[in-house]
Amino acid sequence: MLRCPECSAEIDVDEDEVEEGEILSCPECETELEVSQTHPVALNPISDEIEEEDDLEEDEEEDEEELEKGGDLLDEDEEEEDEDEEDE
Repeated sequence: MLRCPECSAEIDVDEDEVEEGEILSCPECETELEVSQTHPVALNPISDEIEEEDDLEEDEEEDEEELEKGGDLLDEDEEEEDEDEEDE
């Protein structure tokens, strides 16, 4: 019996039938898990890493689009200051 590395829920998997690189899903927390090795079976969560990478890529694309439009890029602190000044 395997356990989810995120929530420790039991995952019912036949350890002889899983393959390295296979993606499983935790029945409790729904975290996607990659089989990183088969003997013994080891699981690594992958969904958070992918979401973070996607978010970073989207932010970079938005920044590139803003630069192409001739806009200035502001860091988050400067954006907040500008918003505060506009509210006053």
